[in-house]
Amino acid sequence: MAANPLEKSPIGHLVPIEDNQRAFVPDPLPRRLDLGPALICLLDEASRTVGMLAGVGETIANPYLLIRPFMRREAVLSSRIEGTLTSLSDLFRHEASGRRRPTGDVIEVFNYVKALERGLALLETIPISLRLVNEVHKVLLEGARGYEKRPGELRNEIVWIGSEGTALGEARFVPAPPSYVRDLMEDWERFANEGPALPPLIQCALLHYQIEAIYPYFDGNGRLGRLLIAHFLYWKGILPKPLLYLSAYFEHNRKVYYDQLFDLSVTGNWEAWLSYFLAGVIEQSQDAWRRTRQLRDLQERYRRLLQENRASASTLRLSDELFALPYVTAPTAAKALGVTPEGARIILSRLVEVGIVEVVAGTWPRMYVAKELLNILDAAKAADIAKQ
Repeated sequence: MAANPLEKSPIGHLVPIEDNQRAFVPDPLPRRLDLGPALICLLDEASRTVGMLAGVGETIANPYLLIRPFMRREAVLSSRIEGTLTSLSDLFRHEASGRRRPTGDVIEVFNYVKALERGLALLETIPISLRLVNEVHKVLLEGARGYEKRPGELRNEIVWIGSEGTALGEARFVPAPPSYVRDLMEDWERFANEGPALPPLIQCALLHYQIEAIYPYFDGNGRLGRLLIAHFLYWKGILPKPLLYLSAYFEHNRKVYYDQLFDLSVTGNWEAWLSYFLAGVIEQSQDAWRRTRQLRDLQERYRRLLQENRASASTLRLSDELFALPYVTAPTAAKALGVTPEGARIILSRLVEVGIVEVVAGTWPRMYVAKELLNILDAAKAADIAKQ
């Protein structure tokens, strides 16, 4: 039998399970860490860039209009790491269609958005906790792949991680047996709620590793762990509005992401994991800052254009609403504005005339898209848009 690289892990231990296999049980998270000079510099830069993002978020007149598309972009990219092929346009088009329930891969992305929103709502009354995590997980899997596997309930069976069809004996990673999971998650909860022994960004990085190592549910653990990053930063007051998400960074090279998580379990090298995580915070804070400024500037340009063309107040309002939903139909516009569908069609025709939206060919009800806006949201990197 080949040696298990987790055999000598300094941050966990192997325990025997069925078929002469062993599972990895992570130790409780460290309450103190010695941070080297390079890591302290990286933490300082990460804190500065997050603060810069928080500042630009405060300049937005109606932050909901920008928070909503950022959430949807995160949902698409996080789900893509798990192999879901839904695009941002697919999600926006579903929402604009007025259909109640999505189908196919879209449902997983749609549920991710709902789970993000549910967690943020819960944080108004309860802290980061196992209760919150269970509730968010339940929403994440509602009616989607894995819903038959105890959504919102900690797993009660052995699971393992590997490519599809991999047998237990060939798995790269076998997380802790179910008898350990509740105690591990209760320590995770205590760590999240403890005082300022560690900086919040360091605390967040440790929490993300730990929940991925515990793998507390049958399905959806990766997506859950990534969306909890946004919940934690919002709950800690690091960002007054949920604008920072790391899935774009993880998805850019998902093998590196998975390798970093696994290598930490093998080596216990917290500094390597924290350096990787903080580099992502810096990259995505800068990206979100640029993207937010681009969207804010575009919104102001649209307003000036419509005012110069003596557009009605309803036309100006729909132009703003496009930033929350770049695809729109006359029925969805009518509902948003409180006007008749015919009135909404007139307003949409006006937006077509001035070049803010265009008709999506072959759609019924006729769908319109704000392509310039969608390009800012959908670009791989905001810096690429800025150079154009």
